[in-house]
Amino acid sequence: MIVPLQVLAVALVFVALMGPILNTFGFGWVMMLTVAVAFGTLAYVLPAWWYGTFGLREDHLVVHSGLVMRSSREVPLSRLQAVDVVRPLLLQVFGMADLRVEMAGGDASAIRLRCLPQGLAERMRAAVLAHAAGLPGRAPEAPEWSFYRLPFLLLLGALTFRVPVLLSFILLLMLATAGVVFGEYGVIGALLPLTLGLLRYFWGPLARYTDYYASLSSDGLRLRYGMFQRRMQTVPPGRVQAVRVVEPLLWRALGVARVEANVAGYAGARQGDSATLLPVAPRRRAFALVNELFPESEAAHVPLVPNRSPVPSLMGVDEHLFISIRGLFCLVTEIVPVERVQAVRLVAGPLSRFTGRVAVDVDTPPGPVRAKAPGRDAGEARRFVDALVEYGRRARVPAAGTERWETRSTLTRRRGRVEEPDRGTAGPGEPKAEKTGACDTSDEKGTQGAGDTPEP
Repeated sequence: MIVPLQVLAVALVFVALMGPILNTFGFGWVMMLTVAVAFGTLAYVLPAWWYGTFGLREDHLVVHSGLVMRSSREVPLSRLQAVDVVRPLLLQVFGMADLRVEMAGGDASAIRLRCLPQGLAERMRAAVLAHAAGLPGRAPEAPEWSFYRLPFLLLLGALTFRVPVLLSFILLLMLATAGVVFGEYGVIGALLPLTLGLLRYFWGPLARYTDYYASLSSDGLRLRYGMFQRRMQTVPPGRVQAVRVVEPLLWRALGVARVEANVAGYAGARQGDSATLLPVAPRRRAFALVNELFPESEAAHVPLVPNRSPVPSLMGVDEHLFISIRGLFCLVTEIVPVERVQAVRLVAGPLSRFTGRVAVDVDTPPGPVRAKAPGRDAGEARRFVDALVEYGRRARVPAAGTERWETRSTLTRRRGRVEEPDRGTAGPGEPKAEKTGACDTSDEKGTQGAGDTPEP
């Protein structure tokens, strides 16, 4: 189905570019050369489609493509980062979809299978996830449990209830009224950029996140959303590197927040498109998702220590999580698992060194989360860094990687030893295993107050 569309697109581009020039030689030349270009395109596109194949070989995805420059790629699915099924509006009309497989290695490593029948794309997604989990490729698709469905009215209200959108809308009405009352048509020059800005920051997210549905499964977090471009995004277990919960000033009055994450494997523009896990959700539901993404941890139980600076902030660390809360007008809570920390730094500029204040920066894979805790006493910051390094060393279990999550024998960590995972599947409403965290250490080390700092 896609071959005639490609031939038609090339022919139309040729007519648009070369038509005015060839028209001086007569209409017959235009038609003859257009037909020649169409047949030449068909002679290239059809064999290229015929020789383009893909399939699964054991636990590898094999893709052959190209006609003049032949390309063969064989990638291990144990390095799978994410699988997306994307259906733009045109493909929805023809019942087709794109399958995007994100691999470890950045932008160049991503694999995109274009214009597949929708049923084939969904079966391929299930087979790829099964191979990545260490299961047979014909294993049935893992069941899922509903986690959150975003009401349309809540999405509409949250997008409207933002300071930049409200100010832009008020300014747009004022300029339009002034132009009509005083007959000043020069305000059109100011109306155009305001209108374009509203289309981007209001209509764009509204069309993107309409009919947003999040569910949980043993394959990971599944997200479905989109008005004109439907997308099914699957993030396997262990691929979320860091999370932040954003609460703008006006959203706090509504009790809602936005959840964003650094997801391993996404690069370039796809990283920004795939960073939002919950565009708008009640605050309790947002932090419940954090606990689901980072099992064996509880963000609410991490002891937080305030800083002693004019701009208040909180920082805490336990054996599972590093948490930083900062922001005066827009409250940002950044959460990083200690085993995902790539580097930790103490940063002090000229003014900071003069005042004796430093910042603790925690580096994670690329994404929207930039975890840091500014305005800390040097001694206190050093103790936090030492505790974070020690907790990270204990948390890293070499045999418990993020690949083949259904078959590996080392999944959970409890007090420094590795245990066998429970193969029973528990839904979100069923009881889970008892969690260990900072609250369990209070009997051994004493209860920490708000002004105490953790010791490694």
